[in-house]
Amino acid sequence: MPSSIDLVDNKPMAPPGQYASKHAFKAILTSLPNPNGGEFGKFFSLSALNDPRIDRLPYSIRILVESAIRNCDNFQVTKDDVEKIIDWEKTSEEQVEIPFKPARVLLHDYTGVPAVVDLASMRDAMKNLGSDPNKINPLIPVDFVVDHSVQVNVTRSENAVQANTELEFQRYKERFAFIKWGSSAFENMLVVPPGSGILHQVNLEYLARVVFEKDGLLFPDSVVGTDSHTTMIDGLGIAGWGVGGIEAEAAMLGQPLSMVLPSVVGFRLLGKLQDGVTATDLVLTLTQVLRKHGVVGKFVEFYGEGVAELSLADRATIANMAPEYGATMGFFPVDHITLQYLKLTGRSDETVSMIEAYLRENKMFVDYSQPKQERVYSAYLQLDLASVEPCISGPKRPHDRVPLKEMKTDWQACLDNKLGFKGFAVPKKEQNKVVKFTFQGKPAELKHGSVVIAAITSCTNTSNPSVVLGAALVAKKASERGLEVKPWVKTSLAPGSGVVTKYLLKSGLQKYLNQQGFNIVGYGCTTCIGNSGELDDSVASAISENDIVAAAVLSGNRNFEGRVHPLTRANYLASPPLVVAYALAGTVDIDFEKEPIGTGKDGESVYLRDIWPSIEEIAEAVQSSVLPDMFKSAYLAIRDGNPMWNQLDVPASTLYSWDPNSTYIHDPPYFKDMTAAPPGPYEVKDAHCLLNFGDSITTDHISPAGSIHKDSPAAKFLLERGLTRRDFNTYGSRRGNDEVMIRGAFANIRLVNKLLKGEVGPKTIHIPTGDKLSVYDAAMRYKAAEQDTIILAGSDYGSGSSRDWAAKGPMLLGVKAVIAKSFERIHRSNLVGMGIIPLCFKPGEDADTLGLTGFERYTIHLPSKICDIKPGQETTVTTDTGKSFTCTARFDTKVELAYFNNGGILPYVIRNLIKKLLGRVQHIINSRAETSQGST
Repeated sequence: MPSSIDLVDNKPMAPPGQYASKHAFKAILTSLPNPNGGEFGKFFSLSALNDPRIDRLPYSIRILVESAIRNCDNFQVTKDDVEKIIDWEKTSEEQVEIPFKPARVLLHDYTGVPAVVDLASMRDAMKNLGSDPNKINPLIPVDFVVDHSVQVNVTRSENAVQANTELEFQRYKERFAFIKWGSSAFENMLVVPPGSGILHQVNLEYLARVVFEKDGLLFPDSVVGTDSHTTMIDGLGIAGWGVGGIEAEAAMLGQPLSMVLPSVVGFRLLGKLQDGVTATDLVLTLTQVLRKHGVVGKFVEFYGEGVAELSLADRATIANMAPEYGATMGFFPVDHITLQYLKLTGRSDETVSMIEAYLRENKMFVDYSQPKQERVYSAYLQLDLASVEPCISGPKRPHDRVPLKEMKTDWQACLDNKLGFKGFAVPKKEQNKVVKFTFQGKPAELKHGSVVIAAITSCTNTSNPSVVLGAALVAKKASERGLEVKPWVKTSLAPGSGVVTKYLLKSGLQKYLNQQGFNIVGYGCTTCIGNSGELDDSVASAISENDIVAAAVLSGNRNFEGRVHPLTRANYLASPPLVVAYALAGTVDIDFEKEPIGTGKDGESVYLRDIWPSIEEIAEAVQSSVLPDMFKSAYLAIRDGNPMWNQLDVPASTLYSWDPNSTYIHDPPYFKDMTAAPPGPYEVKDAHCLLNFGDSITTDHISPAGSIHKDSPAAKFLLERGLTRRDFNTYGSRRGNDEVMIRGAFANIRLVNKLLKGEVGPKTIHIPTGDKLSVYDAAMRYKAAEQDTIILAGSDYGSGSSRDWAAKGPMLLGVKAVIAKSFERIHRSNLVGMGIIPLCFKPGEDADTLGLTGFERYTIHLPSKICDIKPGQETTVTTDTGKSFTCTARFDTKVELAYFNNGGILPYVIRNLIKKLLGRVQHIINSRAETSQGST
């Protein structure tokens, strides 16, 4: 079970039999009988509370109740906390704070490497402060899936997987060795080696427990992950969401997550999807509906007869995109379809029987054959699945849905519109230009809207057999009609697990995807995270030299500008079958209903409807090709590792030997000169504005994951250390090195900074001199002069991926506060975790309405003592130009104020741990003294 830490002993709770006599809720500890004899284990029974409020709670809140009860030690989790959650109907309206202890933590390598770097550095800090460094260990299971390292370098080849994997190991050998070291140096850490699949699909198919059995105690699986799409697991009835890497590290070390008890939006689904409509179309529709309603910081719980019509994979697709519609979770309670999926994916009958028995007994199972129980929600929404139509989203945001039938009109409007989320401001006379060039010795051409990247990728869709096999059927029908994807379109297929390959081969359809260029390139996150690889030089030159608005179409969940590839300004999210269709068309400037997708080998026009599979064809392919043994064999291979991983030689030491010359792994400065006493709140006085932003600045803007631009400060740093440009790799791959990442902060080439008055790029104005500099160089000037800096921003600051470096980078640049209209949930907590003050303008106000230009100097009037600061406190900000305005300090809980007092969450954890160890020592001394006196 998840460990609850005793104040003095710093030890996990004992098994139920040993601590039942002490536990605050020992009276409801109940046995769960096994029909085959004996018992499955013991559990804390919600039914035994005999509290009628439980039956009215949303299922997602019941999971929070159980967790609070189980972890109640009246220190980290109190009986009052339990009561707050049970009384959710009232307390959810009051923004009350609760602790939550997840059952496990999920990492991928882009966030996992810096997490292990931090743990290793914390061990050094413990040693330097005179404490046992080996006390730094995860106290709950950590599942670490190495999935973000696959670059789409080799495509359209039968050997693409092997070629890309070999290149992956050449590039990342040092990182992989570090991860492997961490798996042995730290307890409770399971590493799934590279080449196994995408984090969230591996979690869904293999890692998910649904119900844990630990030392005889049963409890619901729950997880926080360092990727925002951890929510995919909500489709399996497991409570899971993304947190910052900083919060995840604290959770590993036994700290409860402090959160505001969320509202829950009940979303009723009716009817069923029409023929030709995919789960991707549904999730893009739901994303738009929920964005419009407003669900940031809330749970969304799906219910109704329409839910029973959705496969588990469809539910997982919907849950996956919770970050895009803004919710903390998109939750589907466990029902008979969940159990069928568990059996399909190789879970044993005994395990599934235990899961069903536990959830039924503990009021967490939906049985459609039973009378409906009325549950209470904070708000209610409804959608008839029959109303969903084919669509895509873009060109720059996931929630900008475009019905397929309106795509051509929408595209042409985007060319006309002024520069923005739905505009490229292309002059009329330039809109129809055609650029001719030579591609591999043959004539080729591009125009605005030409597709240059088409990728079947991402956990959102590759975990769903119906859309993957649907794409394969489109490829088959296209091949049979004589259609071919143009060779300059960079096509790729990156399955989320080896199971996908198995069922594509079983169906006989993989060969048709290969014929259209969709060869398998690897198993992991690729195009969706920015690992698109380089475009052919001839294509890249044709785009950049002629200012072409080129397009990427991908079956992903993120399409923010600059994320997919620096040269694709238009990026559209689409179902895998539509990815193939747009690749065949070669352009997004097409009306599929009225215009042919191409000309067949018989000379006849071929329309999309001619190659689109029926729902019966897809269902037959799924039924005959997706088999339980495929999941079992695929995940047996994971346990065995792969030869290249197994050959990595790593030291057995528990302290890491830092290599000062490494450009991948570096000891971060967070704990340098750390004192035993907290530093307390800091003063922000006469700070300069480093950057002045508008709305929707994403974590991709703040800390890019993609390629390192040749003229960037990070590139200069790497060149100075003897690397060539081809060895730069990506920012994401170098997150274990703070020296690279501080230079990568705000390095997105599409950054729009108001201080530059319309110029686009990763630059800013150093206000004291008026010099235009890179953001890094300007920040270093301010730091050298010991001048504080702040950032001004609009709404949704920090939306996108749960990227801890989007908080770490600004902190290392010297940013003391961010003043914004609103923050994305995870990013705000990350800022607090790194000791940066998040301030919100009052409703109706922003920098523009207050007449702030960013050229002022800012003083933030926070109390100097932490005891005088309250969660959500109003704070006055003044400028040297005489302006004064009030903001809300977004420290949302008392725990977050404690983090701020300590200079961040990790210093807080270290100081807390030392305090506990000292308490343990004092306890032993006192005990021995008492024993000695007694003997005397």
